[in-house]
Amino acid sequence: MKLVWLMATIAMGLIGPPAFAAPSPWDQPAADLAEQIAGILGPGQARLVIRNLSTLPTDEISTIRGLLEQNLKAHGVLASGAESANTIRVTLSENLRERLWVAEIVEGAETRVVMVHVEPGTVQPAQPASGLTLRKQAVLTTGDRILAALETPDGLVAVEPEEIVIYGPTPGGLRERKRFGIGQKRALARDPRGIIVSSPDGSAFEANVPGMACSGVYTRVQPTGEWTVRCSESDDPWPILQGPILEGPTLQSGAASSSISIKAFYNAARDYFTGVVTPSVDVDLPPFYSAALLPRSDGAGLLIDGIDGKVQIAESGALKPVAGTRDWGSDFAAIDTSCAGSEIVASGSGEAISDSLRAYELPRQEAVPASAPLAMGGTVMALWPAPDGKSIFAVVENALNQFEVDRVSAHCN
Repeated sequence: MKLVWLMATIAMGLIGPPAFAAPSPWDQPAADLAEQIAGILGPGQARLVIRNLSTLPTDEISTIRGLLEQNLKAHGVLASGAESANTIRVTLSENLRERLWVAEIVEGAETRVVMVHVEPGTVQPAQPASGLTLRKQAVLTTGDRILAALETPDGLVAVEPEEIVIYGPTPGGLRERKRFGIGQKRALARDPRGIIVSSPDGSAFEANVPGMACSGVYTRVQPTGEWTVRCSESDDPWPILQGPILEGPTLQSGAASSSISIKAFYNAARDYFTGVVTPSVDVDLPPFYSAALLPRSDGAGLLIDGIDGKVQIAESGALKPVAGTRDWGSDFAAIDTSCAGSEIVASGSGEAISDSLRAYELPRQEAVPASAPLAMGGTVMALWPAPDGKSIFAVVENALNQFEVDRVSAHCN
């Protein structure tokens, strides 16, 4: 027996002590957050959704998910119940001073929130590809729901579900001047959409809401000018995109033009576009929520976000999948930058206390982050490019149930 013990001791000495994985900087915050979640949820199952609004790279998110699942399991919560009635939504966010992890625990109609503060600088943030910084500027805040808006030389025109509202400038900001009833005759879906586009000189506009089309004409009189707005029932396609593109073949094979306008038919009962567009893009499109025109070496591509969550690009008569869009939400728009050319600004996926926007390059069929996420202070409800393409506008519903119109621009670092 002594000989056996001696041989075992020698063998252990040759092998060395057992190797342990290096501690992760996320061990403690993951344990703390899991403990708080379990304290509310108790033993059982829950669907775990993680949303990254920080600069953490994708591989770190996988590590954090694994730690949360491990710690939740230790408290009796199995984070794999895809069909569970309970949901845990974890949002990873940050500012210049700290990181913040927020967990929303949803049980039926009740939602409770817990959070942990995480030490900053534990991981070197991923560097954006083009060194862009997104910045936002508040244009308007109101208690009324806004579907779309258009800046004009004399203020702003806002589209609401049942009215067109004219705002004019004052020393204290934009103030409401006049309202025009749209005359909506049908019951709207839960999340109605709207679009407004300007004439080239800014003296007129076209606006669409489900089942209705409006036109506005501006007459300059002293001291401010007047808008005349008329609306009527319509099932015509909406002008979803317009603007210049590179010289060469357009979306239609063999066609050539320096500008293009895309219209799409809208399914008013379900709040998405049917996939039927004009002019034709030489390929059948699936139903989609958002679209954007992207300059390509041979003309332009039409980027769409399908209602099935797949982002694809129609170009050269084919519909191709776009990788790197797993974290995208249902809203995006193209922006033209001075340092990086055309980029796509997309909202984040899922639901959270605070949504974000992020710029991406699409050199081929892959979306590459080109900026850090920009926290929007609420949920992004709509996104569209400015007429000149140099900035985009966003409608955000904040925590006070107010609606903000924000101008978002891209600045080169």
